[in-house]
Amino acid sequence: MALVRYNPWQEMNSLQHQLNRLLDEALTPTNWEDFGNFSKIPAAELTETDDALHLKLEVPGMSAKDLDIQVMVDRVAIAGERKSETNTSENGKTRSEFRYGKFQRVIPLPVRIENTNVSADYKDGILHLNLPKSNEEKNKVVKISIPEAEATA
Repeated sequence: MALVRYNPWQEMNSLQHQLNRLLDEALTPTNWEDFGNFSKIPAAELTETDDALHLKLEVPGMSAKDLDIQVMVDRVAIAGERKSETNTSENGKTRSEFRYGKFQRVIPLPVRIENTNVSADYKDGILHLNLPKSNEEKNKVVKISIPEAEATA
């Protein structure tokens, strides 16, 4: 019987290779037609100031008329559809990593807003929403009372 020196780093390397192979198989499409199904929701960035919330959504390649934006006092819902432009060619195949299809996203807001005074701007594939806070939220001061502990004998 031969003695084999134990190397714990070899097991870590083996585990890393197995995880890399698993992730490569999961994230690499075998059928390029299904590639666009990975993620269709737009990325968002929410910034809060004293007077308003500023929401940026990344929706490149779409026109403003393709977007449906609904603003409630506590959330923003955005839906749209990125339509496929089909080009046919006789001699070759087309591989596309563009994402087409319908998407929908609801973003909860951390404070209540005045949904009647929302302004929007769409430029270079970025949708900017200015969501003013409601007056209740701007002037909201909450007094906290601490109950006195009863003395136990």
